[in-house]
Amino acid sequence: MLEIPESYNIANQLNETIKGKKIINVIANASPHKFVWFNGNPEEYNGLLKGREITGSTNYGGMVEVNAEGASMVFSDGLNIRYYQPNEELPLKHQLFIEFDDASMLICGVQMYGGMAAFKAGEYDNDYYIGSKTKTSPLSDKFDYEYFMKLIENSGTKLSAKAFLATEQRIPGLGNGVLQDILFNSGISPMTKMSALDEPEIKLLFEKVKATLKEMSQKGGRDTEKDIFGNEGGYRTLMSKKTIDSPCPHCGGEIIKKAYMGGSVYYCPICQPEKK
Repeated sequence: MLEIPESYNIANQLNETIKGKKIINVIANASPHKFVWFNGNPEEYNGLLKGREITGSTNYGGMVEVNAEGASMVFSDGLNIRYYQPNEELPLKHQLFIEFDDASMLICGVQMYGGMAAFKAGEYDNDYYIGSKTKTSPLSDKFDYEYFMKLIENSGTKLSAKAFLATEQRIPGLGNGVLQDILFNSGISPMTKMSALDEPEIKLLFEKVKATLKEMSQKGGRDTEKDIFGNEGGYRTLMSKKTIDSPCPHCGGEIIKKAYMGGSVYYCPICQPEKK
């Protein structure tokens, strides 16, 4: 799933591969999927984008925006975004197919769900998109301790650590995936209420939000996700589906997988005791 490290890496890769190329053909919704969401009519995407040159890509939270001479595309959580050179074998099914003037292609598909949009610049009023663009990223110097404390004050302290960090788009692009290692590095259980944390623990949580996301981003995303070439990210997750059968890297104890708040959490009950 696209979260901050993956959207950061994919935006950089798109700038290296498709910037300056002209779109010559777009096919949207060729393989209809129940849980793919388009803005507007996908049949109109070709008319909107064809003939435009890619001018750059940017990440906002868990979204990637690709600009093309007065029009834009936005790729959201759940999409698999792949770049193909001419003559490479292509997937049989896809939800978005973009061909460029050098015969290379960008193809998007989904496994569970995903969202994509194409629109004239300034004409997309999606709340998640606007929130992702306007809120401060943890990768920015503006995301400082004062900003972090305001998030806590504005959301209340009755929330659990997971609920505070990964719900309501308080920090766009920080989701259930990157959450696991942030909390492990902080020594905080996902179930611990924010009100139970003292000031040093809150400061440590802030520091690990910044440091963990920075490391994940600089290493090309997590090893549980893939980039536009189909390669796993270079960041080796500590708490994830890949490590559930391994001992805790700190204490050697058992890593627990638990259903919590609509998703799975991975944690070490020894290193991350639930604080009441």
